[in-house]
Amino acid sequence: MFSKILVANRGEIAVRVIRACKELGIRTVAIYSEADEAALHVRLADEAVCVGPASSARSYLNIPNIMSAALLTGAEAIHPGYGYLAERARFAEICEDHGIEFIGPKPWTIEIMGDKAAAKKAMEAAGVPVITGSDGPVESDNEALRVAREIGYPVIVKAAAGGGGKGMRVVHCQEDFLRALNLARAEADAAFGNGEVYIEKFIDKPRHVEIQIAADRHGNVVHLGERECSLQRRQQKILEEAPCIALTPKLRQAMGEAAVAGAKAVEYVNTGTVEFLVDQDGQFYFMEMNTRIQVEHPVTEMITGIDLVKEQLRIAAGERLSFSQDDVTLRGHAIECRINAENPEAGFIPSPGVISAYHAPGGMGVRVDSSIYPGWEVSPFYDPMIAKIIAWGRNREEAIARMEAALSEMVIEGIATSIPFHLELLRDGGFRSGRFHTKYIEEEFMTGR
Repeated sequence: MFSKILVANRGEIAVRVIRACKELGIRTVAIYSEADEAALHVRLADEAVCVGPASSARSYLNIPNIMSAALLTGAEAIHPGYGYLAERARFAEICEDHGIEFIGPKPWTIEIMGDKAAAKKAMEAAGVPVITGSDGPVESDNEALRVAREIGYPVIVKAAAGGGGKGMRVVHCQEDFLRALNLARAEADAAFGNGEVYIEKFIDKPRHVEIQIAADRHGNVVHLGERECSLQRRQQKILEEAPCIALTPKLRQAMGEAAVAGAKAVEYVNTGTVEFLVDQDGQFYFMEMNTRIQVEHPVTEMITGIDLVKEQLRIAAGERLSFSQDDVTLRGHAIECRINAENPEAGFIPSPGVISAYHAPGGMGVRVDSSIYPGWEVSPFYDPMIAKIIAWGRNREEAIARMEAALSEMVIEGIATSIPFHLELLRDGGFRSGRFHTKYIEEEFMTGR
């Protein structure tokens, strides 16, 4: 096992990784921007190095400064968390070149799975169901039009690189196609420096269901069940739960086996997530693979009892998985609410500022992953997510009740948060009955916001 690692991230995920390291007796190095000098992850780490000013581009994405910090402090490995450098193949290569273990998959795996067209080809070759579409990025307007006609409208234009809904357009008729195609190309180029797009059949009102996998260097690949991630706003997840109430045991097994087959096909190592769309007939299709730990990983931990971050560290150190597929048992139900510093009543605009008071909820089955404290200033420079509440229950009804109680108990003063919206969502009849899909929040809640 490593004796010291550097955590190349900030906020709650940096705190999460540092806590896992403490349990394993690993010393930690935090990095921070000038704006984060008093951050909780800095206080909890054994050492801390400033890597630049407030701007992420000059600090948390500053590879030369981060590598210098790792080398100067003698870190043997780097945990990238999620976001920032977590899915940068070049960063993983640089770590490798400097003899520092990157806690994640190999660079070539990151590169393949980070290119949506290449990932789709790899999954199709592995026998994983994929959505009908172009074989890769379309080269010309004429090719794009031909593919769209062959597939049949509606279609979706997607950026070959990146994610988060950028470079994506749904087109319902040929008359609108070329305009949407050019807009998607321009947006993808601006966001990712790559204007390539591909075309797929659009699946109306699907569920977004992802499978958590873990794989070691010894050929062991295991899935840990699924997470329901359909409740989104502008392609950003708001609430996740596990398991998905729409999946039958047969479908769960089929999706898990498909995720494992896909991971083996790209020689995947460490933890990762294979994401699928599930249509209204119960058919599932590969969407993408996230080659890192996910924001919503705690719901899987709550229903399996497996610490995914500690497992990441063990795998990176060359150890075998600490469990087999037969050891994975799903117990009860878990829900996660992402608490953002946003004002739901004002169109979810960011709400930076100083937290004047903070009280975290507690009680049986309640977990809070956060990095905030009274007096902490929520910066406008970074993602607005400031906390995650996770509630576990013996069944979904109990998990919902515990989450509602936890949200009602949580106190964050000095800034606006998304807590009122989460309470509204939890009390919604469609959510309670499980009758929702990826566009549910936009259709049912966003009018007038």
